Amino acid sequence: MRAVDWSSDWSGKSSGKTTFTRRQLRLVQGISLWLAVILFFVLQSVAAQASERGADEPGAGELRMTTPNGQFETATLLRTDYRVRVSGLLADTRLRQDFQNTSTDWREGTYVFPLPEKASLYAMQLRIGERVIVGEIKTRDDARKTYEKAKTEGKQAAHVEQQRPNLFTTRVANIPPGETVTVELRYQQAVDYQSGEFELRLPTTMTPRYMPGTPIDDPERPVTWRQGWAVPTTEVADADAISPFTVNSQDVPAGSHRAHVELTLNAGLPIANVVSPTHALKPEWQGEQVTVVPQSGDIAMDRDLVVRWTPKRGQAPAAAVFHERWQDEDYLLTLLVPGLNGGQSVPREMIFVMDTSGSMAGESIRQARSALLAGLDTLKSGDRFNIIEFNSETHALFGQAQPADTAYLNQARQYARGLQANGGTEMAPALDRALRIRKSSDEASTKRVRQVVFITDGAVGNERALYQQIQDQLGHSRLFTVGIGSAPNMYFMREAARIGRGTFTSVSDINEVASQLGTLFSKMAAPVLVDIQTHWPDDEAAGEAFPAKPGDLFRGEPLIMVTRGIAPAGDLELTGVLPDGSSWQQSLPLSGAAPGQGLHRYWARQKIDEITDQRLHGVSEDQIREQVTPLALAHSLTTPYTSFVAVDKTPVRPVGESLKKDAVPSLLPAGSSQKMIRYPQTATPSLALIVIGLAGLMPAFAVLMLRRRRVA
Repeated sequence: MRAVDWSSDWSGKSSGKTTFTRRQLRLVQGISLWLAVILFFVLQSVAAQASERGADEPGAGELRMTTPNGQFETATLLRTDYRVRVSGLLADTRLRQDFQNTSTDWREGTYVFPLPEKASLYAMQLRIGERVIVGEIKTRDDARKTYEKAKTEGKQAAHVEQQRPNLFTTRVANIPPGETVTVELRYQQAVDYQSGEFELRLPTTMTPRYMPGTPIDDPERPVTWRQGWAVPTTEVADADAISPFTVNSQDVPAGSHRAHVELTLNAGLPIANVVSPTHALKPEWQGEQVTVVPQSGDIAMDRDLVVRWTPKRGQAPAAAVFHERWQDEDYLLTLLVPGLNGGQSVPREMIFVMDTSGSMAGESIRQARSALLAGLDTLKSGDRFNIIEFNSETHALFGQAQPADTAYLNQARQYARGLQANGGTEMAPALDRALRIRKSSDEASTKRVRQVVFITDGAVGNERALYQQIQDQLGHSRLFTVGIGSAPNMYFMREAARIGRGTFTSVSDINEVASQLGTLFSKMAAPVLVDIQTHWPDDEAAGEAFPAKPGDLFRGEPLIMVTRGIAPAGDLELTGVLPDGSSWQQSLPLSGAAPGQGLHRYWARQKIDEITDQRLHGVSEDQIREQVTPLALAHSLTTPYTSFVAVDKTPVRPVGESLKKDAVPSLLPAGSSQKMIRYPQTATPSLALIVIGLAGLMPAFAVLMLRRRRVA
């Protein structure tokens, strides 16, 4: 019997004698053949399963979600209706959410949705056919217990609670097969006013947020069903509650995830025009009142709706006062636009921080690159600058800020055009790098204004830790945030700018980058009014005014204050210091205050924000809860410690009928490519198939080598 001699290793060097008989060679060939057959059947099974899933795609009138075991289940359909009424500086919105159960099972729907970052959610109703159940404001624990008890007893119930100041969850229990249940919410928000233009934003979806930290294995949490794609982590304990699944608009049936929107504008002055950078609008004037609807009718809930209006020439308010009497107390809301003229520019050190994480992919990164280039164009001789980009890691273009000369600017522009989006959103190292001030031998550096421009979509879940970091490291820097994308995390960016003593700017359309960023950078370069002091007629009550200490004002910015306990009489005196060191003073009469509604809620929201800010100074969560809860209950406001719940008295789900859960998804923000539908921890067969494939290939490779050796 002939033997095969294999006496070389991979390098061709001698490695000793190994002899294989013909029978052994055939055995190796047989094993290789059987492994190949097994691999064929495995792949055939996978292909068949994929084919079955393709044949089982959602049909008209139903929406299906991927569960942890990879199966599809029929989910609840969603329709919304926004009716907004603007009076002066406040907007009151009635939001209706229709949950339609198209299946044959009893359902519980869970829907995570955004609201404006400064919204005050103050009322809720549950509508079942002709019946209306008014929601009650309770402590968060009591509301949850009430809802769970009603759900178990088969009663129809709704529960709305706050996850973040701009993120809420609606739960609706015991939706009958084929029926629709409506949850009606009422919330209030302040209208933005900048440089003669009013702006209102209605968020309809959210960008998936990055959840830093190590996953937490909590045995008390259900493992068979979760409402979000993320799992709790050491840094974001409620990650599963703030990570709704996202789907494309074509993944939902016609009519689902669409919103009807109607705005009525009563600005208290003649309106010249109404525009939107996000949607085509159809405004109709009736005297000084304007009714606004989207030109296309119902809109897809895949981007924020931004509406802007400007008063007629010469009608822009220089000052305005509104008054409300609520429960025997006076509330005043005042707006003052100081007539500051643009003066000389001051030398600056500009640090641009650029978010290049995966959530910025698509339209967002294009907007961000344009914003960065626009910022570089504003730099002048005598300025210094640097660029810091971050995703999972942080990189700086230069070791330290460099002069804004032609060579460095050309290098920066080339660097900016090449930025791409991928990876996680690790903001903390980027903030540390941006706010950490390096000593410089340049004597003029001590006279420069240090400004940090943070360009991001704010898609993070650990906001509180980042606020603490900003406050701890800010020093004499000013932090300006630029919100990018069709659905940015407005809460994070506005609060970060407030704590950073800067301003916030939102860019919703790439065509707006030049105008929006031009306005921002013009303000940043212009002198500001500093050391602002307010003197109310009743100084003893001034402790209930917000903000208690107004920050610096940039050109075109208004000063908005709200106070409790001061009657509309006398004058409000304001003083400040201009950039040249001269004094500034203005008086605002309070006696001409116009009637206002909801001022008490606006005041309570500012008070609650002041209390919760105490976390940054080490105040315990229990102490904050004790202060916030009675205030929120008195003004009927949803907070981290209070929630709304509505329960029908009569059980409707028959005994013995099971209740299935649905996590109603959000639409993927327009221009984004980061679709979140499957659980990240769900296993896939790809690794197993690779291993099987390699197992089948290795014997074949061995046989090939043996044959080559035999021939040799």
